[in-house]
Amino acid sequence: MKKMKRRIRRSEQEYSIDCCALCKLNENCPDKYGEKITLKSHELTVHYFCLLMSSGVYQRGEENEGIYGFLVDDIKQEVSRSHRLKCAVCKKNGASVGCYVKSCRKMVHFPCGKQHQFIFQFTDPFPSYCKDHSPTQSVPVSSCVSEPLTCSVCLDVVEPVLSYSVLKCPACHGSWFHRDCVQNQAHSAGMFFFRCTLCNNKDMFQQEMLRMGIHIPERDAAWELEENAYEELLQVYQHCDANKCLSHSGRTCSSRTGWFQILRCMLCGSRGTHRKCASLNAFETDWACEDCAAVVDGTASLPRHTDSPQPPGQRRSMSSKRSLILTPCQSPIVCKRPLLSGGSAKEILQELASQISQHHPPMPVVVSGNKVLEAAMELVKRSDFKPSHALAVRFTSSKHIPSLGTCPGNTRRFLSLLVQQLQNTIFEGPDGAKNLTLDAQALREDVYFDVGCLLSLSLIHGGPPLGFFSRALYMRLFNFPWDTPLTVEDMGNTGFTDKVKKIQESKSLEELRVSMQSASEYLEVAGCMRPVDSLSEKDTLVEDIVSFHLITRMQLPFQRFREGLKTLGVFDQVQMFPGAFVGLFCSSPDKLTAETMAALFTVKFSEQEETTGKESAVLTFWRHYLVECEVGRCATSLEDVLIYATSADVVPAVGFSPNPTLSFLNPLDPAGAFPKSQPSSNHLLLPVVPSYQVFKKNMEYAVCQLTVMQAI
Repeated sequence: MKKMKRRIRRSEQEYSIDCCALCKLNENCPDKYGEKITLKSHELTVHYFCLLMSSGVYQRGEENEGIYGFLVDDIKQEVSRSHRLKCAVCKKNGASVGCYVKSCRKMVHFPCGKQHQFIFQFTDPFPSYCKDHSPTQSVPVSSCVSEPLTCSVCLDVVEPVLSYSVLKCPACHGSWFHRDCVQNQAHSAGMFFFRCTLCNNKDMFQQEMLRMGIHIPERDAAWELEENAYEELLQVYQHCDANKCLSHSGRTCSSRTGWFQILRCMLCGSRGTHRKCASLNAFETDWACEDCAAVVDGTASLPRHTDSPQPPGQRRSMSSKRSLILTPCQSPIVCKRPLLSGGSAKEILQELASQISQHHPPMPVVVSGNKVLEAAMELVKRSDFKPSHALAVRFTSSKHIPSLGTCPGNTRRFLSLLVQQLQNTIFEGPDGAKNLTLDAQALREDVYFDVGCLLSLSLIHGGPPLGFFSRALYMRLFNFPWDTPLTVEDMGNTGFTDKVKKIQESKSLEELRVSMQSASEYLEVAGCMRPVDSLSEKDTLVEDIVSFHLITRMQLPFQRFREGLKTLGVFDQVQMFPGAFVGLFCSSPDKLTAETMAALFTVKFSEQEETTGKESAVLTFWRHYLVECEVGRCATSLEDVLIYATSADVVPAVGFSPNPTLSFLNPLDPAGAFPKSQPSSNHLLLPVVPSYQVFKKNMEYAVCQLTVMQAI
């Protein structure tokens, strides 16, 4: 009896409360055994992985009960159950983990299983497999394995033989790695960043690694969780490098807005200046130091410091000033497509349109009813969205003619409706002169980027000219024209505009102060509320208000909108040639005329000489018909005729592809012959009829029939 008591005391000393009740180890290694959890009130300690992989315990409670839902009574029952089971590795009792194959009787402690090539799958139902029954990988017959290989994580040599300790990526089959290396990578990257280091595949790679027993923590990456890990990235250059700084508060002092706000070089970011010290206007935000300006202008020699106001008696030439205030179109732009030396907006867009691949499957777009915008937003948010792929648009509503495949007619109709609906998203102001609006929800959902992306997509894929940007919006986006100041009128018809106009129109100092007091709430937010001692200060005050309203508070929306416009290189090219694109963005498309409509179509006559004369007469009918459409003597308009032939009511910004063509039908019964259109190829077939009256009647019937079908 005494011997039994001694054994019990020795066992209690050996397995104290600090040891895991399941594996009997005292180690605290979260990467290997999971979190070590102690419930002092119950005198119970377990490793989380030991508990998770135990065969006889289940999560029957809520997440905040017991240990992550494992109830204390259930854990104690599992400890009692495993106490009778002997480990197949260390031959000691307490084995709680069994092979998931029912016919296999092997039981182990979790740490013993890790040492002897057990595979533990950290997915429901959390099965474990012994070495004899564990899942394996295979090499495809088509893949060629060349020796020697290196581990894609540690870059040490790895033997190209799949085993417990050597794994490979299931997606590319070219990335091989040690088990310990990929497990360390998973612990570091977490579920959100863990992917193949070679092909960057995430979904298939994670599923395969879980199958092969790699634990992927459900958390952010370790480097994202470090406190102040990116603190140095939040430090920006804050120093005026002008030869003569005009700020009374010193070179490091920067106001939020106005003359003494420090601007950093837009190209290198390692030089700065106050607006006043570089003779910049109050609204200008783009500035380049002299070193960068010299590189861009091709006049770089020895390194120089930032320019500053010239000493008395010396005048700065306009050319030197323009080298300082670089417009975006002067800055070096990196673009995937070759940069054009110039040309019209149409020619530049056609060059960008060469990126659209005809060898890849098109991106399907299904439009339900008139929900064009919803379909477009869903398209750009898809994980497999490729802007360089063609679009296959299909309307499911009876209001549109259904079509399959990449029919340009459906695509043009979709893009035309999309541009109309986009004007009511993040824009405000009258039709044809809209500005960006500040919308917090749109910022959270990144709508500014999506709208910019969709506008670029529309321009390249055959959508209409935009024509609804205000001149102020275009100037702020592309800094063109660069020497045009923003005014109160550019603020639009906001509730605050009238108050700013009262400040601007003040005739006396007292009237100015009263006007400022009425707008004090907004001026406080804008950082423009300050004492004024003379009426002459109102112009500077108004400039600061306009600068805050149109530039400072809109920096993040403009940044995301510009990033979206960079899709397919559109923003870069507009930045290079802003003068060529200003009409496309800011002016309504030119109204169709009979002359421009006739010039759109290339006429193809028949090869038979006996029919050429009749076709020439029909061509005359066609031109006369266009004139009558223009002056309103027909039931159809020129836009209706263009829609009938090409499915577009205006000439696309990128032009038609292929160019519209016109040919002739020679029917047996001319009186019953109607025109035919092939919008997918922009081809119109005109029937050869004996008189203009018959031609006009049949044309109106065909065009009106399409119009009615689209309106149903």
